[in-house]
Amino acid sequence: MIYKSLRLMPMMIIAILSFSCNESPAGASGQIEAVEEAVESFRQTMLQPDQAKFEALTAQALTYGHSNGLIEDRATCIASMVDGKFKFNSIELSDQSVDVEGHTAIVRHQFFAHTHDEGKEPGTVSLKVLQVWQLQDDQWRLLARQAVKIQ
Repeated sequence: MIYKSLRLMPMMIIAILSFSCNESPAGASGQIEAVEEAVESFRQTMLQPDQAKFEALTAQALTYGHSNGLIEDRATCIASMVDGKFKFNSIELSDQSVDVEGHTAIVRHQFFAHTHDEGKEPGTVSLKVLQVWQLQDDQWRLLARQAVKIQ
């Protein structure tokens, strides 16, 4: 009996080590929730633009792609929002998915907004958006965003 138990010992050790080395589902879901919170904070900041909040939510290397093909770096994107070039009166996100792989998160959602951009009449926009978030200094920061119009 003892001999049988000793023969199984290496297999039990391998099984225990393999389970302990994997990230727990609770840890993964915690990261997903943290990304969802960052996405919501960014949405709220788009509605009530604040330079310091934008800076805290975005990576230095941010590339922000608009549905019309305009690409902005971090400084230009933040200035466009804070100065009112792009103004959002309401933003609704739907059909959101979040995938986390290590220190990177990919977020996809549909984006519907009432807008009143500088020099334009009020309007609406319906987009599909891809965002890439990166965990930097224990905080999720927007690294890239690209939008396309829904036809």
